Amino acid sequence: MAHWQPTFTAGDAAIIAQQRTCDGFFKIRRLTIRHALFNGGEIEVVREQCQRGDAVCVLLFDPAKDALVLVEQFRVGALGKSENPWLLELVAGIVEPGETPHDVALRESVEEAGAQIDAIVPITRYLPSAGGSDEYVDLLCARVDSTVVGGVHGLAAEGEDILVHVLPFAEVCELVANGVIDNAATIIAVQWLQLNRQTLLQRWDEQN
Repeated sequence: MAHWQPTFTAGDAAIIAQQRTCDGFFKIRRLTIRHALFNGGEIEVVREQCQRGDAVCVLLFDPAKDALVLVEQFRVGALGKSENPWLLELVAGIVEPGETPHDVALRESVEEAGAQIDAIVPITRYLPSAGGSDEYVDLLCARVDSTVVGGVHGLAAEGEDILVHVLPFAEVCELVANGVIDNAATIIAVQWLQLNRQTLLQRWDEQN
């Protein structure tokens, strides 16, 4: 059975010139890039790259209640695109210097949901928008006691206003299936849990 291998490597692309065009909450730089072509030769193109910073998203799963802890908050990227710019999402945060994805999961679970988590397991890593952003997302799942979470959370200094929801797993699956949940990290994590729920429960049982 044949396995796909990439045609080129990182050595087949080079940054010829770069210029910082935005230095706000996000950093944007205009890059002049030379890279190889599939039919031979090279091409020189200009592309803008949003330096978003790497992020961690964590699915909070309560196996005792078969429930998920999700957060609702306003998202500017959904303004004018999604039916409603208040999205139901995973707990998430940007990786700060010196932090591991595990560290971010612990910190953001407290900041955004008032939740203490354990038994963190990796789901996957992915580029959410490789056409223009350098952001890499670590997607994790963690165990939580959903009976002790709720309310409004977030850091006032960062303009966060986050409402915590505890929802049955089956209901969240339905929200994904009918398109109400329309953000990538939540969709990927919920579908992963649909496929791996029994394996995860067995793993956590063995750790107890």
